[in-house]
Amino acid sequence: MTGEASDIVLERLSRLHPKLIDLSLGRVEGLLAALGNPEKHLPPVIHIAGTNGKGSTLATLRACLETGGWRVHAYTSPHLVRFHERIRLAGKLIEEDRLVELLEECERANRGVPITYFEITTAAALLAFARTPADFVLLETGLGGRLDATNVVARPAATAITPISLDHQAFLGDTIAAIAGEKAGILKPGSPAIIGPQPSEAAAVFDARAAAVGAPLIRFGREWQCVPGGGGMRYEGPRWRLDLPSPSLLGAHQIANAGTAIACLEQLSEFPTTRETIAEGLRHIDWPARLQRLTRGPLVEMLPKEWELWLDGGHNPGAGEVLAATLVDWADRPVDLVVGMLNTKNAAGFLAPLAAHARRLWAVTIPGEENALPAPAIVAAARSTGLLGEEARSVDGALRAAVARPGPARVLICGSLHFAGAVLAKNG
Repeated sequence: MTGEASDIVLERLSRLHPKLIDLSLGRVEGLLAALGNPEKHLPPVIHIAGTNGKGSTLATLRACLETGGWRVHAYTSPHLVRFHERIRLAGKLIEEDRLVELLEECERANRGVPITYFEITTAAALLAFARTPADFVLLETGLGGRLDATNVVARPAATAITPISLDHQAFLGDTIAAIAGEKAGILKPGSPAIIGPQPSEAAAVFDARAAAVGAPLIRFGREWQCVPGGGGMRYEGPRWRLDLPSPSLLGAHQIANAGTAIACLEQLSEFPTTRETIAEGLRHIDWPARLQRLTRGPLVEMLPKEWELWLDGGHNPGAGEVLAATLVDWADRPVDLVVGMLNTKNAAGFLAPLAAHARRLWAVTIPGEENALPAPAIVAAARSTGLLGEEARSVDGALRAAVARPGPARVLICGSLHFAGAVLAKNG
């Protein structure tokens, strides 16, 4: 069976509901019931929500658990190049034949009832997880939490919420508190809730929700902390005091994400792990397009030898602030941006923190993306923040324009995970 088979089925499933996003639990619960409720037959689940950092936290958890010899299922979204990236079965990407079989089984069980693409593919992932032996399931929310299709596990082993910022306001609300309220919907009675660094408005919401449902809270800055130190980082939690290497994912924010993952591990007392296992896991985290340096491929070859090419999928104001902190450390040479974004995102909000640290921006309309923000709109947003910008017809064109300027420099491609996926596909 070729890779095209799953694409055909996925395209067919995408037409079952008139909207791409329509937050509700009723449809997915109905389908899961028709499938025999696989969500009730899973290994211990760690359920992760948040605006920024939830994927990195999941990847860190996976690396540490797998280093310890545990078999780990993982569900993430969106994918960068192939849909198969979303579903890992006992450590391996789902195989094409298996994916098609599961999708078609879900399609038959759904009987043509309206259901969103994310809901029916989440059901397929849960079905796969229930049928394949493993020790853990790592489950990342798609959007929000309360009404997200992943929020069907009644008693996860732990939940985690990474930093909250403004994003997806059309679906989650216009304030930090409203968005936090949606994310807090994953908290469950008796399940430890690990809370990453938060704005005060979000922290208050999580405190109230945890008290209401009876979820024990393990909060950054209170019950746990993770800070740079000793050439790496130091984690201190309810039981553990650990001196560890820095995570292999770059950026100061990844220390807090790693700390969130370690705080989850600390709550899994029936699955003991060691400092050495965690340290080795931290050294081998696999999570592309998060401050990833591209070191080979046709796009890299377009740059002079001493230049650097970087890729990041951040796309909201919080991600812009995180990237800006990295750009401060890159002050030894100019930084040029190549930016592609979706029209649902706050381009000016994302670019504003970067404006003081970048030399110039080239805007690209994401190729083949129905909801791409046109390059002229990105340029206008950049100029509103004081950042010089111009349009480019393609990533290639942007790189050619960048290398015509004095160097050596760093080129950072950013603005969207969809854009990052297109770049990775183009770069081979």
